[in-house]
Amino acid sequence: MAVPYLLKRTAFYALVAVIVFQAVFPFYYAILTSLESGQAIFEVNYLPYSLSLDNYWRMISDGVFGKQILNSVFVATVVVIISLSLAVTAAYAFSRIRFRGRGLLLLTILSVSMFPQIAVLSGLFEVIRTLGLFNSLWSLVFSYMIFTLPFTVWVLTTFMRKLPVEIEEAAVMDGASPVTIIRRIFLPLMWPAMVTTGLLAFIHAWNEFLFALTFLSTDSQRTVPVAIAMISGVSEFEIPWGNIMAASVIVTLPLVILVLVFQRKIVSGLTAGAVKG
Repeated sequence: MAVPYLLKRTAFYALVAVIVFQAVFPFYYAILTSLESGQAIFEVNYLPYSLSLDNYWRMISDGVFGKQILNSVFVATVVVIISLSLAVTAAYAFSRIRFRGRGLLLLTILSVSMFPQIAVLSGLFEVIRTLGLFNSLWSLVFSYMIFTLPFTVWVLTTFMRKLPVEIEEAAVMDGASPVTIIRRIFLPLMWPAMVTTGLLAFIHAWNEFLFALTFLSTDSQRTVPVAIAMISGVSEFEIPWGNIMAASVIVTLPLVILVLVFQRKIVSGLTAGAVKG
């Protein structure tokens, strides 16, 4: 009996090792490449030999790239704040207020996020130009809300439906208004779900490329995904891969830090409602 158990454990850990290797190795190799310079970049090395911070220094000392990082921070933060603010009130209405067509309306909201970005690009471009938002960061905030808001509404509605109705009824008996119920009762209970959906919305806004490439036309207004794509050398045969990898590591680190800081809340939000006590 011990042999089959040992084989199962060995196969399990081997599978975990393969998954971890597949997930971590690309980022590890990007870090390794970002620390190399000259011809060392084009040599296949899996261990660090000659390390240099020149690539990072060149990207950090570039004032435009620092401005582009701030642009991404602004857009992603505003998208998360607006999405969660609207999604909480919408989730309360969908989960607690009965009205005709509630299920159909919720499915319609979710179906909006299923459209590919390229399918709505031309129509959205006309809307952005009509509103006078072209080459403005608010154009990205407006366009990203189309995809982040339906997702946050759906997730928070599902989570709020799992909350006991008795808590709300007790608050109503004490004379609490709907706004007070949302602010004093639901928000503390929904914190794990809000962290999860907010982080996913932040990652989507941080990494989005197509809309940022289409709606922004100047370097000072661009966000980091487009900025990295625009990095080029003197000629097409002299692409600065070291700078590209350094920039990629710089813009990835904030996401890694956010996940590490809120990992417990993320797990709680993903597993909330899975087990009923």
